[in-house]
Amino acid sequence: MIWRLFSVVLIAWVLGFALFTVALPRPAPDGLVTDAVVVPTGAPGRIDRGLAVVRAGKAKRMLVTGVDPDVRPGELAAAYKVPARVFACCVDLGHEAVDTRSNADETANWVRTHGYGTVRLVTSDWHMARAALELRHALDDRVEVIADPVPGTPRFGILFDEYNKYLVRRVVLWLGLGI
Repeated sequence: MIWRLFSVVLIAWVLGFALFTVALPRPAPDGLVTDAVVVPTGAPGRIDRGLAVVRAGKAKRMLVTGVDPDVRPGELAAAYKVPARVFACCVDLGHEAVDTRSNADETANWVRTHGYGTVRLVTSDWHMARAALELRHALDDRVEVIADPVPGTPRFGILFDEYNKYLVRRVVLWLGLGI
C-alpha cells in the first residue's frame, strides 16, 4: 500500500515538473497598463523590462525590491542608461528584502502606501509561479497582480529547485501555516 502511494506521489511530481518546465508563462501584452510595476532583483532583463514599462507610460511607478543597501538610484540610472529624472520621479528602491517571500512583503507595504489597485510583476519566467504566489498571499484580494515574465533559458537545476520551492511554499500556504 505504501509503495502505491509513493508511486502515485512520484508520478504526480514528475508530471507536475514536466508541466512546470514546458508551460513557463509568456510576457504580458505590450499595451497592458497597470498602476505600478514591481521588479525583484535577480536574473538579467528584469529591471530593463520594468524600466521599459515605466518609460512607455504603462505604469506610474516602479519598485525594485531586494536591492543591496549600498546601491543608490543614480548608480542604477547610470548602469541602465536611464536619465536620473526617471528614477527621481518614478522608481523606488527597496532595500529590505532578501528572498522571494520578503520581496512580496516589501512590495505589499509599498503597494498599500501608494494605494495601487493593479501591479505588474516582472520577474524571470521560471520564477514567476512562486513570486506571484508569494505576492498574492502578501496583498489583499482587492489588488490585482498581473504576471509579466522575462523569458530566460534556465538550467535544469534551476528549474528543479524552483519547482520544489514552489511546491513546498504552496503546501505551507495551503495548510495555513503562512510562514
